[in-house]
Amino acid sequence: MSNRNTRPGRRPRQRQARGASMVGRRFEAEVGPVAHGGHCIVRVPTGSEVEPAETRVVFVRHAIPGERVVVEITEGTEGDRFWRGDAVEVLQASSERVEPPCPYAGPGPGLCGGCDFQHVTIAHQRELKAAVVREQLARLAKIDVPVTVEQVAGDEDGLRWRTRVQWASGPGGTRGMRAHRSTTVIPVEDCLIARTDAREVPGPAGVVTEQVVTAAGTHSFAVDADGFWQVHPGAPRVLVETVLDFLDAQPGERVMDLYAGVGLFARFLADAVGPTGRIAAVEGDRDAAKHAQGNLAGIPGVRVECGSVDKVLATSFDEPFDLVVLDPPREGARREVVEQVVDRAPRAVAYVACDPAALARDVAFFAEHGYRLERIRAFDLFPMTHHVECVALLTRDR
Repeated sequence: MSNRNTRPGRRPRQRQARGASMVGRRFEAEVGPVAHGGHCIVRVPTGSEVEPAETRVVFVRHAIPGERVVVEITEGTEGDRFWRGDAVEVLQASSERVEPPCPYAGPGPGLCGGCDFQHVTIAHQRELKAAVVREQLARLAKIDVPVTVEQVAGDEDGLRWRTRVQWASGPGGTRGMRAHRSTTVIPVEDCLIARTDAREVPGPAGVVTEQVVTAAGTHSFAVDADGFWQVHPGAPRVLVETVLDFLDAQPGERVMDLYAGVGLFARFLADAVGPTGRIAAVEGDRDAAKHAQGNLAGIPGVRVECGSVDKVLATSFDEPFDLVVLDPPREGARREVVEQVVDRAPRAVAYVACDPAALARDVAFFAEHGYRLERIRAFDLFPMTHHVECVALLTRDR
């Protein structure tokens, strides 16, 4: 669970400096709307006698829209298009602001800062995430749809939900978390978003069994102890049930499950289409694909193919499919995969997305081929952070 962003003393990545560094400069400003990535947009004055009204956009963490704060710049030089910063002092607080439950939350030295929204009420966190999803769909896909981020059973008021934890090792072997956008390890005794029985990753090598109980039935899945599996305990059930509801698979239909992992969606869809149906599952990770083969073994009409999704679709399964599940990594499916999917002419596509920007971009690609966004649900599977999981239903425009 260590943050994979890096900043050893504020050094995320090497960029060519465009003028003097602004790091450490402070500005008093009003906080604007929430932005993708756990930030809010703030504009600070950078004008001169020649252009006194000139401002610079700063992506600010630890703030809430509508507040008045003191922003300290953490990244940026004079000539950059935008800067990054932290709200280090709150002058006028939002009514949605709360004291973070975790003593390591927030900006500043000695703090983890990995949770974006611990300073926000849990209900407003979901409102902020919904605003981001709406904004991305409006900006990138040119569609305006209502979005509500739904609570999912399995956490404790937004805490104690991570079933797996990746600790960083600090000086003297101390256990901790990496500070936001940094390699600096902050000693942490207890991470409050982790379950007390969370499995440490990396840990002992081996295979674990995950049981998923849904309204459609119960199945167990073998997965590597350090392999991908949803970290919120309520995630597998709510995602499976939503995909099944959206697709409404019928006996005998042909289904393609892309980025299939260990076969979570494929297993339940196989029940829905029955022995006369067909399931084609494609997964790029060799170990996950091997587990998918075991988890789906003995089911009539099921085939698991290991390989990059775009390359597999370029050479295999070149025939019509009724339904498609897309569950890509954070970067999304991208145009090439979308075009290969629509080439199979499915009546419906269920797109499971962990990044709203990638989802919106791919929805726009689907629209170019006559598929429209019919339904979308968003789930709070990562409370206290900016992350949100969406399931979108795309259908052919008749």
